[in-house]
Amino acid sequence: MGMHYLIQSIFVGAGLLAVLASLFDWDWFFSAHNTQFVVKNTGRPRARLFYAALGLLMIATGIYFFLHVQSMI
Repeated sequence: MGMHYLIQSIFVGAGLLAVLASLFDWDWFFSAHNTQFVVKNTGRPRARLFYAALGLLMIATGIYFFLHVQSMI
């Protein structure tokens, strides 16, 4: 039963990391191997917007499932 809390917190944590990285323009984040595809194809300013939107979506997904699971219990 507690496993869904772990998954929700991973979603919120990863989303928070992406939002903070895009807000503060963290070089270590945008020079990482996993982000280079987006940075090379769209440029760094649009990559920052993309990761901010992705982070907000992940945070919203974690919160939605938190509330949805709470109503099922």
